[in-house]
Amino acid sequence: METRSNRRKSKKWWILTPLIILLVIILAVGGYVWSIVNNVEDTFDTKMHDPVESIDMEKVKEKTENAEPLNILLLGVDQRGNDSGRSDALMVLSLKPEKDEMQLISIPRDTRTLIVGRGNEDKINHAYAFGGADMAVQTVQNFLDIEIDYFVRINMEGLQELVDELGTITVDNEIEWSDNKYQFTEGPVEMDGAKTLAYVRMRKQDPAGDFGRTERQRKVIQAIVNEGANVANVTKVNELIDIMGNNMSTSLDFNAMKSLLNGYTDTRKNVTSYQVQGSGTTIDGIYYYIVPEEEVAKVRDMINS
Repeated sequence: METRSNRRKSKKWWILTPLIILLVIILAVGGYVWSIVNNVEDTFDTKMHDPVESIDMEKVKEKTENAEPLNILLLGVDQRGNDSGRSDALMVLSLKPEKDEMQLISIPRDTRTLIVGRGNEDKINHAYAFGGADMAVQTVQNFLDIEIDYFVRINMEGLQELVDELGTITVDNEIEWSDNKYQFTEGPVEMDGAKTLAYVRMRKQDPAGDFGRTERQRKVIQAIVNEGANVANVTKVNELIDIMGNNMSTSLDFNAMKSLLNGYTDTRKNVTSYQVQGSGTTIDGIYYYIVPEEEVAKVRDMINS
């Protein structure tokens, strides 16, 4: 559904934070910028840059330089230990600079669709577990019949490291709940890294389920950026960059990121969001979210319009 207020619209801009977290921190440190920019570029291009075969980077580079509409697949991955993890959050971010518009389409992780490269239908979030970002990109492209230009993956486990490096963050919590270790009251909640991870992972006690968890993840990322831009954290910039490098990957390289930020910043002026609609069902004892063809066509038209 579309956003209903300017306050919620401004939050949607921060779904781009996997791309701009480093830039915001750099801008915040003023005179130190030139002493660390080389570290940022090296981290981006050697640790975070992850091209995939399913994306034609030469074609995408030309589109970006010409400020043409772009679709970015955002993957929020909850990776623990040696497990490759599943993409708990899948979103297509469409940037339309000619209209100064940004559109965020959320795809429920249990959506049943063809997993490209495996030839069978399964939950869409399993594509990342089976074949990484490349299979996830191909599967989303096939599901919506659109072209993906970039992908960004952020490991939610890395949020704990970021918060602990910053000290604490504060978010405005909307529902009261507790787990076996932490109590979350309504209103401002200050959290260290471990408590932050518990906050973004909770799902069953949230009336909105997975959708509520996605909103909490957005709040946490915004709080991390706000705290990271605090002048008190100037001396931690290189440490924060290294943490991001260890927990994020993207098909963007450093130059592409700069082009994206320079040519597409005004898209935040008009932001809408939409949740792909469908209904839940059980097949062979497994829960799936079924999206009808007419809904897929509607979403495709929204993206391409």
